[in-house]
Amino acid sequence: MSSETGTYDLFVIGGGINGAGIARDAAGRGLSVLLCEKEDLAQGTSSRSGKLVHGGLRYLEYYEFRLVREALIEREVLLESAPHIIWPMRFVLPHNPTDRPAWLVRLGLFLYDHLGGRKRLPGTRMLNLRTAPEGAPIKPAYRKAFEYSDCWVDDARLVVLNALDAKNKGARVLTRTACTSVRRRGELWHVEMTDAETGARTEAKARCVVNTAGPWVNDVIGRVAGLNSSRSVRLVKGSHIVVPKFWEGRQAYLVQNPDKRVIFINPYQNDLALIGTTDIPYEGRPEDVSADDSEIDYLLTSVNRYFKQQMTPRDILHSFSGVRPLYDDNAENPSAVTRDYIFELDAPQKGAAGREAPLLSVFGGKITTFRKLSEHALERLKPFFPEMGPAWTARSHLPGGDMAEADFDQFLGELRTRHQWLPADLAKHYARLYGTRADELIGSAASLEELGTAFTPLFREREARFLIENEWVRTAEDLIERRTKHGLHMSETEKRAFSGWFQGQQAAA
Repeated sequence: MSSETGTYDLFVIGGGINGAGIARDAAGRGLSVLLCEKEDLAQGTSSRSGKLVHGGLRYLEYYEFRLVREALIEREVLLESAPHIIWPMRFVLPHNPTDRPAWLVRLGLFLYDHLGGRKRLPGTRMLNLRTAPEGAPIKPAYRKAFEYSDCWVDDARLVVLNALDAKNKGARVLTRTACTSVRRRGELWHVEMTDAETGARTEAKARCVVNTAGPWVNDVIGRVAGLNSSRSVRLVKGSHIVVPKFWEGRQAYLVQNPDKRVIFINPYQNDLALIGTTDIPYEGRPEDVSADDSEIDYLLTSVNRYFKQQMTPRDILHSFSGVRPLYDDNAENPSAVTRDYIFELDAPQKGAAGREAPLLSVFGGKITTFRKLSEHALERLKPFFPEMGPAWTARSHLPGGDMAEADFDQFLGELRTRHQWLPADLAKHYARLYGTRADELIGSAASLEELGTAFTPLFREREARFLIENEWVRTAEDLIERRTKHGLHMSETEKRAFSGWFQGQQAAA
């Protein structure tokens, strides 16, 4: 049995950051949109990044000036749009003259400060590591450092908030739903989808298909659509490790390696540190990616080269890997493969009457530039939808981000004033993940008891129910790994208890 959902302007395949961003932009321009994701939103590459909105300092060495400029401009646009999940961070780069000369680093940071019309973020400064507090954890062999600005982002929530805004503007979003076939029949695509859990089949029609399947982009073109492409993605594996935070202060660190790669050591979840990433060619199934021993050794060696406290594998609390679907520009070095994005538009001429239904495939891209990529995608489709509205996302807020002057601290203070019974750490947690939606989550509760069962001190039943009802949560892992990071702070016993509660809710639904 199959059900028919109707005809849409856009059918988007893939619920990562590019798919969610395009669906949101298109829905806001008045197009009807259906998005399907074969697993959970952001379950692939988009939740396994380095959690940064950044210009890409090292891309300057590969003369990617347009990409860096676009990313630097987007950095401040996104900071304004979602100050609850994106915030400024200062990065300390200890100077090692054996890797890059000081003049080259200084020149790169000068360009970094000025290419993107920086407004909100402070510029670069020099540090004396022997006297500055930021130098305390660094080995005494390193005497000076450069400090510059970029931004942190909760990558999985960025995807979900784009999907939520798309839904609020009329889009339909289906998770755990695989697109098994799209076939062009004149001016329409005929779409077949299958629910991964129930096996139920759904059919739809669309005037345009947008392929944002990331690592699976060529599989969609070939197997799902039955077409060919001269372009391809190059899969590059990036792995990260999580360890206890081992320095004082809110600053992050960026260290250079003899192979010219750089490693980020970032504060994570208050008392943890996120270290990454690697760049390794990958030829396996994207679903099977994991950090191997050589990558872990590489990351630990990089950290231990600079820091007094020496890390060992025993310090690792968690590791994860993601496959970056980079556009294959035939570069020999994986680190030199462009992080830019390419569109391929398949829309054959149909005599004098015009073109057949278009297929737009996206190759490459990075989290920082997703919004601009989405605008460019809609520009490519403008000839097929001349009635669509203008670009609009540059001055809009993502759900929860509509704070006065994008001032998170002021908003947090006001939230605590409204709910004085909330512990400070729980109020900050709600403010960070949900922004101005926090009041909706809290509802009429006036005490901790009214927030329901405590799975951990920062994880209450009310939050779980809010996410199940509003953010496409289908499994316990969706909730504690991607919608939140509660899983990083839960014991195995706590995880089992929550999983039992969750299964009970699913059974009762």
